[in-house]
Amino acid sequence: MSASETTKPAKEFTGLRGIFFPIYNYEIKKFLPMGIMMMCILFVYNIVRDTKDTLVVNAPGGGAECLSFLKLYGVTPSAILFMVLFVKLANIMERERLFYTILTPFLIFFGAFAFLIYPYTDVLHMSLETIQRLQVAYPTFHWMIPVIGNWSFGVFYILSELWGSVILSMLFWQFANEITKIHEAKRFYGLFGMIGNVGLLIAGPTIILCAKYAKSLQESMDGALDKQVMENIIFGFNLKCLMGSVIVAGAIIAITYRWMNKNVLTDPRLYQPGEGAGKKKKPKMSIGESFKYILSNRYLGLIAVLVLAYGVAINLVEGVWKGQIKIAFPDKNDYNAFMGQFTAWTGLITILLMVVGNNILRRLSWKSAAVITPIMVLVTSVIFFYVVWDGTKSSPMSPLLGTTVVMVAVIVGQIQNVLSKGTKYSLFDSTKQMAYIPLDPEAKVKGQAAVEVIGGRAGKSGGAFIQSTMLAVIGGSVSLASLSYILGPIVIVICLIWVMSVFGLNKKFLALTEGKSSSEAG
Repeated sequence: MSASETTKPAKEFTGLRGIFFPIYNYEIKKFLPMGIMMMCILFVYNIVRDTKDTLVVNAPGGGAECLSFLKLYGVTPSAILFMVLFVKLANIMERERLFYTILTPFLIFFGAFAFLIYPYTDVLHMSLETIQRLQVAYPTFHWMIPVIGNWSFGVFYILSELWGSVILSMLFWQFANEITKIHEAKRFYGLFGMIGNVGLLIAGPTIILCAKYAKSLQESMDGALDKQVMENIIFGFNLKCLMGSVIVAGAIIAITYRWMNKNVLTDPRLYQPGEGAGKKKKPKMSIGESFKYILSNRYLGLIAVLVLAYGVAINLVEGVWKGQIKIAFPDKNDYNAFMGQFTAWTGLITILLMVVGNNILRRLSWKSAAVITPIMVLVTSVIFFYVVWDGTKSSPMSPLLGTTVVMVAVIVGQIQNVLSKGTKYSLFDSTKQMAYIPLDPEAKVKGQAAVEVIGGRAGKSGGAFIQSTMLAVIGGSVSLASLSYILGPIVIVICLIWVMSVFGLNKKFLALTEGKSSSEAG
């Protein structure tokens, strides 16, 4: 009996095993390390994501409105440059060396930021007085000036954003797509997300505990210190704890990846080079040829629309929501602790949705699973924008439903984000990655790199462009919340385009997978 024959499932799982763990015993050696890698990658992503927001939103002279300028003028150009670098490195390096070469600089910077850069930001950054003076002199750039003045926070923000696109979307999922066949993906991918989102359940309490530990040190500090100075010192302790945990998780990722290369990819039952990727290998293309190939591929174009739509919609909502959080939690440690409990809730809800989503992937169609996320984002966003718009008619601290107007907006926004991200992690990511599997090796590697980094960044920068343009045109200290009556309808239109793209991609996905299944059977 051949190795390929032994890897084909003999029968479908039934009962609780079929719902919660449809993995054959011999596949655990392949499945579990991948789940651990994803768990650590998402742990790091959520630690640095919550930290970057805390830094930028609460920076001297800054606010949530700064995020749109940073995404558009910082993250997007950096993502494009990184994608070009990635394609060049992919052409000259073998897969394992490429993985370590990309991973290591991220971990070095995150550690250096906490221990070497943040303690000296009072010397490295503009003073608050300088930022405020420039904001008065140049009102059109009111929210751009704090981004420049607090430049190291901007660098941290950019690399934190790239972690999700580069480490998760490019390195992890390309590796998973290379070694996973379609019949395995229907069982593996939903569970990868379920195990991976345990990282959120760990990251949330980690953020909260670090914030509480740092705040507890306040009692032993000199009470004569300026309040802002004391807050910065306390947050510095918090930051060291968080980035220390990031470095540990990064080491686990590297060690697990090495173990898989030595013990899984050498097992013919679990992996054979080229399986599921077609028998003919296309020659390597240049960067220019790669772009031309991607732009002429309608299938990749539709995947890019899905990524673009999610990025624009969720960023238009998040910008407004994070502004409300700053009003409710003006202290950096309190803001970070709130984001920690948000992350924990996101992880819990996502895992619950993973159980449902994994069975939708296995029992229903790709289209049914893929269309749930845009519908969820549409419904919850409409409710959130209405609450914010209605709240602008009164003071943020006015009483409402036993709390304040701003806290109602924060809570509704949290529910919106938790449900949107839950369906994104449980269904959107899995269905998107499944869509890459029928493609040839060139499209999988270079096409996915372009779609994930360029498409993902274009999504975030698209939302950032809309927000930053409005803020710059109006000028001064105008807030995003005051523009909710405009941003809400834009999100509705984007979600409708998203749904239409799912239907279009579904037709092409079915055609490719049916053709691939026929060729494998032959």
